[in-house]
Order: sequence, then C-alpha cells, then structure tokens
Amino acid sequence: MIESSDFPSKRIVLGHGGGRMPALGFGTLIPDAATTRRATTDALKAGYRHIDCAERYRNEREVGEALRIELAAGEIEREDIFVTTKLWNSNHRPERVEPAFEASLERLGLDYLDLYLIHTPFAFQPGDEQDPRDDKGVTLADTWRAMEALVDRGRCRAIGLSDIGLNELRPLYESARIKPAVVQVEAHPYLPETELLEFCKDNEIVFLAFAPLGHGIRPGPLEDPVVSQIAGRIGKTPAQVLLAWAIQRGGALLTTPKTADRARENFDISALPADAFDEINRIETRQRFNEVVKTGSPGFIPRRTQ
Repeated sequence: MIESSDFPSKRIVLGHGGGRMPALGFGTLIPDAATTRRATTDALKAGYRHIDCAERYRNEREVGEALRIELAAGEIEREDIFVTTKLWNSNHRPERVEPAFEASLERLGLDYLDLYLIHTPFAFQPGDEQDPRDDKGVTLADTWRAMEALVDRGRCRAIGLSDIGLNELRPLYESARIKPAVVQVEAHPYLPETELLEFCKDNEIVFLAFAPLGHGIRPGPLEDPVVSQIAGRIGKTPAQVLLAWAIQRGGALLTTPKTADRARENFDISALPADAFDEINRIETRQRFNEVVKTGSPGFIPRRTQ
C-alpha cells in the first residue's frame, strides 16, 4: 500500500511484517570506507531515510558510524530510518543465520533491523571466506525458516530476498510461514521485470529496484534517446526521469549517490506526465547489467586492498 504521491516522502506499508519503507532508498555498495561514511551522511542530510546495507559490502561498520553521528545530533530518530542489511551466501546454513544477523547488528550499532534479506538464493560453503561455491547441504527453504525465527524473536521486523527470479520466488512464497515482505532485484527500463513486479503487487510484496539507472554503465538507460528527450521536455535530468519511472510503477528503488549534489538530485523527483511514463514503458531495449542471478556473486564490487 502506497501512502503518498509525493515521491520524496512516499512510504510503502509492508504487507508482511512491520514498518513503512521509504520508496527512495540509499544503497551502500561503496568499497571505500571514507567515501561510505561521507556518502551515507550526505544521503541522510539530503533526506534519505531508507538505508540498504549488506554483509557482503564489507562496510556495515562505516554505515553505522554515519548513522550514529546523525542520530546523536538529534535531527532524526531511529524510528524515522528504515535500515536493511543482507545475509551472505556463506551463511545460509540455519545455524549460521542468527550469528550472521547479530554480527551485522553489532557492526551497524543497532538494536533491531527493519528488514533482513537473503542476499542471493545461492548457498555457498560455510566459513569466513565469502566466495566458496555450492553448498549442496542446505536449501533456500531451510534458510528461510531460520530467517522466520529472527522475526519471531523480535529484533527483525521483516524479511525478504534479493536477486531472485519468479521461478524461485513463487514456491518459497507459497510455502513460507512468514511471507517475504520485499524482493530486491535489478530493474530499469532495459530490464523491467514486469512479470515479477505484477506478482509482487498481487501478493503484497514490495518490489525494490536496484540499479534503476543501469549501474551508470554507458551506453545505458541514462543515454537512451527516449529518456533524454523526456528529460529535456520536462526540465529534469535523465537520472530523475528514470527514478520517477521506477517509483511510478508502484515499487521502491535504491541509488548510490557518492556526492552531496548527486544525493540531492536523486532525491528531488516527482511524477512523470502520463505520456512520458508510457513512452518509457515502450522502450524495447533489453539488457541485464549484473549477472548475480546466475552466479550468486554480485558484480560491481571492486576488491578492497588491505
């Protein structure tokens, strides 16, 4: 259920679990620690109240530091902020889920999470190394039951999945005791994921788009002539047009602005005229920029040197 037509303030009530997710979210896939702290602070100051993290990004502690500083300043309250993080593939075994959750909470410096996601539906071998492949000893259903137990214990308000296709989501949804509240996938005009979006709408799951600008890869949606023409016509940037389209479809989105100016630009969006929205829907180019749904290993994460 969407509560507001004002995109910067729009919050979506979770159909499964507690809380209201701001439709505009800040993603923290940033390899550099100092940039993570600064960009998170800039996003909060620009108005973002939805912060998306992950164990895999290796920067939860830096995100937590920025959150603590802003909360201590008294301008925002913890209840105003919607914080998500994700369980990595090497922690899919049920006995590893709660310790991984608690470790993320400790790094973030929080008492509870608004949302905890299974980062990908691929189980890797357990251990501290993040990349060993193919743990055949655990199923997605096993991991999901351990996720449900986190909600039962009261320190996680909702659970969901990331980087999952409809064929994998449907049986899990049907068997789950606690239904997924959110599904986070790559989505933009070149990869609209329309069937998955409709399934989510029909089943009160928030459809959360990452890479709504196409990961900034060029050429891509940002340079699409339809998007560029609309931007010029309505006095917005191509990025603002793409972000408005993503919200207007009935979902939420994540972007990762790394400067204060870009954070303000990405937050300053409003509804597109109906004809412009329809023009974008008719774009025929189809391209996926992140192959995580095939490998379980997110792309675009540069290795951090020690």
